[in-house]
Formats: sequence, C-alpha cells, structure tokens
Amino acid sequence: MNVVTRLASELRLMLRRPDRLQFAALCYRKTSDKSAVEILLITSRGTGRWIIPKGWPMNGKLAHAVAEREAFEEAGVKGKAEVKPLGLYGYMKGLDSGVELPCKVQVHALKVSGFASNYKEKGQREMAWFSCEDAAALVDEPGLKEIILEFEKRKKTQTAASG
Repeated sequence: MNVVTRLASELRLMLRRPDRLQFAALCYRKTSDKSAVEILLITSRGTGRWIIPKGWPMNGKLAHAVAEREAFEEAGVKGKAEVKPLGLYGYMKGLDSGVELPCKVQVHALKVSGFASNYKEKGQREMAWFSCEDAAALVDEPGLKEIILEFEKRKKTQTAASG
C-alpha cells in the first residue's frame, strides 16, 4: 500500500461519523378473527421499496413519540407506540447527492387505532397490510425482517397466554 493510499484510508477512518439514529413505527393491527397480527408497510418515496414509517429525532420528543409522529405524517396512522423499543436494525440511507449514510433505526410497536383523512405525505406513498411473514419477506433490511418475525412470535405467545 503506498503512502497516499494509506493516508487516505486513515483520513476516512478519522472523519467517519457514527451511524445516524432514526426512530420507526412497526404499525400493526389484529386480523378480523383476532388470531394473528398484520403489519402496515409503506413504500419509500424515492425507490418504492416496502418500508416502515421512520424519521430523524425531533427536539423535545421521546423516541416513541417520534415514531408515532412519523407514522402519522407518512401514512396517516393514528395510534399509540410502545415506549420500549422492539429492537434496532441498520441500513444505508441514500442521499440525493449519491452519498450513502449508515443509519441505525430504533423500532417501536404501534397499535393502529385509525387513519386520518388528511396527512402530510398523503398520495406520495402506497401502503398495504401484510401478514408478518409476508411483510418480513418484502422488506430489504435483514434486521427489520428479524424484528417483524420476533414481533409475530411475541404476539402469538401473548394471544396463547390470554386465550
């Protein structure tokens, strides 16, 4: 390795910032027969990939409140997010400049109680309900797939315990 290459590599390491943190809502509802849960996925505005609502921290708002707000702004979702997160996953966020930014996303379960008729990003995204298995298959991020499947197991255990 020549000196310039080594210096460039070291400079990149020195300037590397830690992963950015975002907060997300795993929006769910019980199926009509109450035997399972369904997950609401939305499409990203840029690539049309299936994702969950997420966004950057907001001054004065706790993580679960940010997740609620993002779900409302991006999908018109009304509901309460759990304070305790389900977990974290990582992904590379593509910026308009072409640069990719490493991000960590803290996910909060949000039980959907209804939908607003008007919200900030109405008409900018598609949205649909999926079984946990189908939702996990549709999202790209391996960590998010895991969170969805673990959430399904948790809900099945809770249903079995209460019924």
